Amino acid sequence: QAQLVESGGGLVQAGGSLRLSCAASGRTSSNYRMGWFRQAPGKEREFVASVRWSPNLRYYGDSVKGRFTISGDNAKNTVYLQMNSLKPEDTAVYYCAADISGSSWSTWGQGTQVTVSS
Repeated sequence: QAQLVESGGGLVQAGGSLRLSCAASGRTSSNYRMGWFRQAPGKEREFVASVRWSPNLRYYGDSVKGRFTISGDNAKNTVYLQMNSLKPEDTAVYYCAADISGSSWSTWGQGTQVTVSS
């Protein structure tokens, strides 16, 4: 089982940028997929972005398209989320997730808080 540790969260003003990192260790596979989700208080967990290593494919939630960019380094087992043009509605706990089979998100990090002020 992989262990995921997020970092890079914090407080930022609307319109600013933030970069999140997720470092993975432990069990991996050739179909290892990593992604980002977020959950605001009182709301359901929401898909943000994901990247699949081979082939290299990226997906984004509709609410972040054009503003967020996911990238990663499979050799380093690290994934990043570059967040630009942040809005107060982006405020949430951001979770890193991993899928070792390509079929389901099975491993989750503890989350990192992102707060966007107006």
